[in-house]
Amino acid sequence: MSQTVRTAARPTIDPRAARGGATLLVLLGTLTAIGPLSLDMYLPAFPAMTRDLGADQAGIQLSLTTCLIGLAVGQFVTGPLSDRWGRRRPVLIGVVAYTLLALVCAVAPNAPLLAAARFVQGLAGGMGVVVARAVVRDLYAGREAAKYFSRLTLVFGVAPVAAPSVGSLVLRFGDWRAVFLTLAAIGVLLSVAVALRLPETLPAERRSTGGLAATARTMRSLIADRVYLGYALTQGFAFAGLFAYISGSSFVFQDVFGVSAAAFSLIFGLNALALVAMGQANARLLDRFSPRRLLVATLVVGVVAAAGVLTGALAGSLAVVAVALFAFVGSLGMVMPNSTALALDAHARHAGTAAALMGGVQSVVGALAAPLVGLGGEGSAAPMAIVLAVAAALSLTAVLTLARPR
Repeated sequence: MSQTVRTAARPTIDPRAARGGATLLVLLGTLTAIGPLSLDMYLPAFPAMTRDLGADQAGIQLSLTTCLIGLAVGQFVTGPLSDRWGRRRPVLIGVVAYTLLALVCAVAPNAPLLAAARFVQGLAGGMGVVVARAVVRDLYAGREAAKYFSRLTLVFGVAPVAAPSVGSLVLRFGDWRAVFLTLAAIGVLLSVAVALRLPETLPAERRSTGGLAATARTMRSLIADRVYLGYALTQGFAFAGLFAYISGSSFVFQDVFGVSAAAFSLIFGLNALALVAMGQANARLLDRFSPRRLLVATLVVGVVAAAGVLTGALAGSLAVVAVALFAFVGSLGMVMPNSTALALDAHARHAGTAAALMGGVQSVVGALAAPLVGLGGEGSAAPMAIVLAVAAALSLTAVLTLARPR
């Protein structure tokens, strides 16, 4: 079933040396934040982009969808490659390509070409995301892995807090194209940091061989693992709810409820701070409770909060929608690290491939959420709320059925 593993004489990497302390935590968190940075920074520019590119809401949201699909494809490709080549080479290629594609997006003349460029940019960004998860699994397992993923929220959680505000600030001095130039500058800094500071955590003797056929066998074994698939779908559906919020919140708050761009950035940032705070609380609670117990509890909270968003949307209440979204997004600060650690726990030997499949499921399911929100119309918060509520319910169902303990 599994791939053959090289037995080179090179010594295994000392985990204590490879862990790298705060420096590695910040670097891995930033790599994981490529997705939020790519998706959130240009949200305040959506209304301006619809006018400048002559597109409707669905046309601009398509660039979000294609970016997410690209993230999925990038992870599917890079995960198995990182199991064969090691972690450093694929992620360095990815961040350099991401930088170049940000420049292409900055000069896109229309919405369809922007969507195409965003697909390739997402593909490059996905290379960094999957490697960051695989590096954590190389170094940690079980409860300790869940704690480390929780600490990562302190870093990559800053991205959704800062990204819309930075985007709004950039828009004060330039148009939406300047946002992509800013992403290119971030890509340059990240490329230098990866080249200088990312250690190789997969020694040669643990790398896999066997080509595409062996990779396909590994993928089949992962899909056949009921528990792994359950946790992957749990996270995927939770991310679909989050992406319904990301893709629809700009129009809901600014167009439906009439809040300003600055006020929207503040609301978006507060919700992201809730995600960060719950992630740090999760790291502490793991000293007393198991990752699965915390996961199920916060999924229940997420379902209740999603029902609150739908209630507020149907009632036309800005206050109810805002408070319920705060609770929903905050709950994901515990859902994401626990589901990730639980999914990868039994697959250390193929951590890159397992992280790739999980990330691919997450991105594909999330990509389906955006067009569903856009197709529901532009004059109501109900479409976003319905997609969010269905996703939350499916996430809880997956963990209680497929991911139930053996």
